[in-house]
Amino acid sequence: MAKSIRVRHETRRLHHWPEIQLNIWLIVVLSASATCLGIFSWFMVVQSQMQLGTPWLFPYMVVTSALGVFFFFLVQILVARGPLLPGILIVGSFILFVLWLTGLVETALQLYGVSGNVNDNCQIWVVENESRGNNINTLAWLTQSTICEFPCSWIPEGIASD
Repeated sequence: MAKSIRVRHETRRLHHWPEIQLNIWLIVVLSASATCLGIFSWFMVVQSQMQLGTPWLFPYMVVTSALGVFFFFLVQILVARGPLLPGILIVGSFILFVLWLTGLVETALQLYGVSGNVNDNCQIWVVENESRGNNINTLAWLTQSTICEFPCSWIPEGIASD
């Protein structure tokens, strides 16, 4: 007489992830990546509209942000299926952080470095070049003036004038 053996397969999760911490981390990754993706994509559109060359930083940040969004969905799929290992999360997060930090440093250098200093350009093109009248130049000057005043609005008067 043949005995039938019943085999029971259970799927078990390899690691139990704390749901609140994982969800908060995923929301931060998705929101930061989507924000950077939108901002730097808009910068590329503006550069194209003005018929200017696109600095390497803009496509770099678009790709980095797209990788962040892809990583978010990859983690979601792995969480749903169960095999999300800590190594995947740690290595992926570290790579994205290094890419993002590189973009942040380069953005700061482009905005406040020697060649593209925003404060110097504001002094030359906006503060010392006031426009008046009912024309497109005055509208452009008002827009530029608002942009130039915002970054330094929180700095005390004595420090901002140095």
